[in-house]
Amino acid sequence: MIAIVDYEMGNLRSVQKGFEKVGAEAIITRDISVIESASGVVLPGVGAFTVCMENLEKYGLITPIKSFIESGKPFLGICLGLQLLFEESVEFGNCKGLGLIKGKVRKFPADEMKVPHMGWNSVDISRDSRLLEGIHDGTYFYFVHSYYVDPEEDVSIATTDYGFNFVSAVEKGNIFATQFHPEKSQAEGLKILENFAGLAGEK
Repeated sequence: MIAIVDYEMGNLRSVQKGFEKVGAEAIITRDISVIESASGVVLPGVGAFTVCMENLEKYGLITPIKSFIESGKPFLGICLGLQLLFEESVEFGNCKGLGLIKGKVRKFPADEMKVPHMGWNSVDISRDSRLLEGIHDGTYFYFVHSYYVDPEEDVSIATTDYGFNFVSAVEKGNIFATQFHPEKSQAEGLKILENFAGLAGEK
């Protein structure tokens, strides 16, 4: 069973329906015991970085998420769920993240490009990844974000051009994450969810 972390942020039901479409069992929960016993965990997110971190703290989810990742089982972050994995974000000053990947979350320069970055954009694959298996270089996915991740370690598996190349997907051990929304990206997005379900032994 795949646990989708409910911390009052993100397209939880859309993510759940995406997994159901590829034949994987997924449950929306903030029950720590359910998260700990899951075969895979997904952290979606839409909204402000600061509020997301506050909600994770409020519901006592930070330690269970880190413990789950330390167990070696597959973890997937989506959109803000990717950004939260980093050390800090510049949104509303500096806000500390989960610190699982070295680097910062930075804002797109609004004076140089349209912000938020919204809509379909192509993804260029940086290297082979279990999450992106079967996905062709240049495939389009759906994005909605005003901030992007700037890793300080070699975790990039895909980049996207929006005035400059930014990292749009990462892999670090059993941690996988995308800036784009697989659950909103039609067949190719469902393929990514199917790949993650396979990593979790749910396919």
